[in-house]
Amino acid sequence: MALTLGIDASTQSVTALVFDCAEGKILQKSSVNFGADLPQYKAPQGFIPGGRYGKVHADPRMWLDGLELALGRLRETGAALDKITSICGAGQQHGTVYLNQKGLEQLASLDPGKSLHDQFTGCFSRSTSPIWMDTSTTEQCRAIEEQLGGAMEVCRRTGSIAIERFSGPQIKRFDGHQPLAYVQTARIHLVSSFMASVLSGTDAPIEYGDGAGMNLLNLSTLDWDPELLMATGPGLREKLPPVVPSQTEVGPVAAYFVKRYGISPQAKVVAFTGDNPSSLVGMGATQPGKVVISLGTSDTFFAAMPEPLTDPNGWGHVFGNPLGGFMTLQCFINGSLAREKVRDALGLDWAGFSEAIAGTPAGAEGRRMLPFFGPEISPRMNAEAPLTSGFASDWTGEKASARACVEGQFLNMRLCSEWMQLKPEVIYLTGGASQNDAIAQIVANVFQAGVKRLSVPDSVALGGALRAGLCSGDLDAKVMDAFFEEASSGAIVEPDRELAEVYAAAAREIRDLWPA
Repeated sequence: MALTLGIDASTQSVTALVFDCAEGKILQKSSVNFGADLPQYKAPQGFIPGGRYGKVHADPRMWLDGLELALGRLRETGAALDKITSICGAGQQHGTVYLNQKGLEQLASLDPGKSLHDQFTGCFSRSTSPIWMDTSTTEQCRAIEEQLGGAMEVCRRTGSIAIERFSGPQIKRFDGHQPLAYVQTARIHLVSSFMASVLSGTDAPIEYGDGAGMNLLNLSTLDWDPELLMATGPGLREKLPPVVPSQTEVGPVAAYFVKRYGISPQAKVVAFTGDNPSSLVGMGATQPGKVVISLGTSDTFFAAMPEPLTDPNGWGHVFGNPLGGFMTLQCFINGSLAREKVRDALGLDWAGFSEAIAGTPAGAEGRRMLPFFGPEISPRMNAEAPLTSGFASDWTGEKASARACVEGQFLNMRLCSEWMQLKPEVIYLTGGASQNDAIAQIVANVFQAGVKRLSVPDSVALGGALRAGLCSGDLDAKVMDAFFEEASSGAIVEPDRELAEVYAAAAREIRDLWPA
C-alpha cells in the first residue's frame, strides 16, 4: 500500500487528505476551520479582524495548531499514517512568515512532548503574518515599480505588476515600518515553505510555482531577481530560502510527526507550492489545452501555459506549473455576488433566472452588460453599477438582463484572457454555478469549447497528495487520469458552432464598455 498525504493551509482552514496511489482514490480527509475549531485566535474568517489601512494579518501559530489538529483527527479516524510514503501540500499564496534566529534553529529541534504552538512562541520577528488579502502596500508597489523602470518591467520579469497583496511589497513595508525587526529576521518564508519546513524539521526552500507570486522571482532565470531584491529590502537574498523546482524532495518527515502522529519515518516531504498552482494539479489541468473556470465569490480563469507570456495590460498573473512549465491566472472580482445582484434586481429566484436566460436568444438581442457592482481588476476599474449598452430602458426592467449579465461576464473573461494565447480544447467548470445548465452552455458558446463539470471539492490538498505520489514514483499518470475522468460529471456540454460570429461581435461591443 502506497499512501500519500496532501496538506492545504488555506485562508480559513487546514485540510489533510490521504490518497491511495494504487487505487486512485481518496481514503480519508480531515479539515480544521480556524473560526470554529480555534476560537482562541479570534479570527472567525482566518485573519485578525479590524486591521487599519488595508492591513490583514494572521497568527502563524494558528496554522500550526490547525496542522496538528488535522493530523490528530486523521489518526482518530484510523488513517494508516504509518503507510505514508510522501507528503506534499500548499499554502495560501503571497502570505509571508518571519522567523528570527531562534525560530530558524527551532525547526531542527522539535520536541514531540510539546505542541508546535508552544515551541514557536517567541520565534517570530514579526508576530503576525500578512496574507493575500492585505492591501496596505500601495506606496511600496509604486516605489518598486519606479526603481525597476515601470509597472510593465516588473510584470515582464515576474509575471505580474507590483501587487499590494504580493510578498515583495509586504516585505518592503515591513522593512520601512519596523527596520529593527527586519534586521532581526533570519528567514522569510512563504506560508507554503514554512509548513514544509515544520513538517521536515529543516529550513525548506521555496518552490518556484509559489515563488512566482512574490514580485521577486525572475521567470526567465527561475531565481530571485537581483534588482527586485535591492528594490525590496536590504540583504534580502540572505533572508530568503533558495528557490527550487516543484518536484524537489525537502527531506524525510521530522521525527516530531513520527513520534506524535505515527507517520512513517520513511515518508519524504516534497516542496510545497501555493494554493492556485496546487489546485491546477488537483483539477487535472496541468497540460495545455485544458482550462479551469472556477465560479465563486470571485470567478477565476486559470490554465497551463508552455511559455511565460505576460499580460500587456498587467491584469493577469503568471505562476509556475508544479508539473512543469507555467500557469496563468486571471481573477474577476465581480463573480457570483454580481450574478445574485442581477437576479435579485429582476425579482427572480435561480430557477426563474435560468428561465430568463433560456427565453432570450443568444446574444441577448444586442444587450450588453458588464455586471460590476464594485471595483474590478479585470479590467482595472471602479464601478458602482453595471455598464450597459443596447437596452431600451433601465436594465432592471428587462428579463433579458439575465442573459446579458452572464454573457457579459464570460465575454469579458474571454477578452481578458486573450493575451494568454490559449486554444482550450476543454473547459473544466467548477464551483456552485457550474451546475446551472444555462450558464454552462453560455461558457461553451462564448469560448467555442466543450465544457465538463468537475467536482473536486478539496483540489488544493488533492493536488498536494498527487504531487507527492508523482515525486515518489508511487502514482502512475494513468491512475491519475482515471481519477479525473470519474470526477467529471455528465456529458460534455458542446458549443454551438453557428454562434461563433454572434459572440465575436458581442465581444467587440463588450470591449467598448471598458474604460478608455
